[in-house]
Amino acid sequence: MSEPTTISDPYAYLNIVKNPDGSITRDLTKFPCTPATPDPSPQTAVVSKDISINKSKSTWMRLYAPSSTLNDAVPSQKLPLVVYFHGGGFVLCSVDLQVFHGFCSDMARDINAIVASPSYRLAPEHRLPAAYDDGAEALEWIRNSEDEWIKSRADLSNVFLMGTSAGGNLAYNVGMRSSAAASDLSPLQIRGMILHHPFFGGEERSGSEIRLANDQVCPPIVSDVFWDLSLPVGADRDHEYSNPTVGDGSGGLEKIGGLRWKVMVVGGEEDPMVDRQRDVAKLMKRKGVEVVEVFNDGDVHGAEIGDPSKRKPLFASIGKFISSFAAL
Repeated sequence: MSEPTTISDPYAYLNIVKNPDGSITRDLTKFPCTPATPDPSPQTAVVSKDISINKSKSTWMRLYAPSSTLNDAVPSQKLPLVVYFHGGGFVLCSVDLQVFHGFCSDMARDINAIVASPSYRLAPEHRLPAAYDDGAEALEWIRNSEDEWIKSRADLSNVFLMGTSAGGNLAYNVGMRSSAAASDLSPLQIRGMILHHPFFGGEERSGSEIRLANDQVCPPIVSDVFWDLSLPVGADRDHEYSNPTVGDGSGGLEKIGGLRWKVMVVGGEEDPMVDRQRDVAKLMKRKGVEVVEVFNDGDVHGAEIGDPSKRKPLFASIGKFISSFAAL
């Protein structure tokens, strides 16, 4: 078996060029986009539509709903709402990429839920906490929305924050904020978080980062660039945004435990970040949060995004996780 190729130029690997003014030029040809599919048809199990959130920030949201739930003028049962944030290291990608559109459509179908996928401003043009601000604003928009799918089809008392990679980090940090002001979000009630291959970092290399230094999906040298471009200027990777375990974590974790939220952490053993994901899961447990861990042998970072054949078991686990709240 040949040794994996070492990625020596992360900027070339990511198809980005750093500009003198601090912005970057992105080559988007690798990321095909797809339009929403708002019209139900026998071939369309899930419909979707795009809605503006904040025109001044150019933020928006793609909503997904199982076609079956739109057939009844008055639905017999409202569906759970999953607020899903896409990945891309806080630097790349968008809501309407084919891979994320397919992932959210499949999820809405398989777990029978409304899925809301908000956009957020990207770094380095908009460094953190801009993405967290946009995520929190999206929740506020949902809370006050008059959109028919949300108002009449989604159960706002059964909401889950979810994200992949950087989106998992975003869901975690928006969750921290939301837990501190949970009553202000009423009638929206967050029940838990689903952190799918969440993007965490740190200055000292973890065991899995050393073992998988030549990973071909998201090696540490690439993660370093993402953090360099997205963290506040002057911050290192032990900033609380990237490394939640520093200083024994945020006081918000006790609040999450007190609210009886549950957290699902999904990762892959071949992801360089897997040790960090486990460390964050351990921290949450130590702070009194109920955590469900799903770490899959052989899976790389964001495995279910790139390989649709892996989605069924993931969504089965998520569906079981969400349904566990029905008994509470």
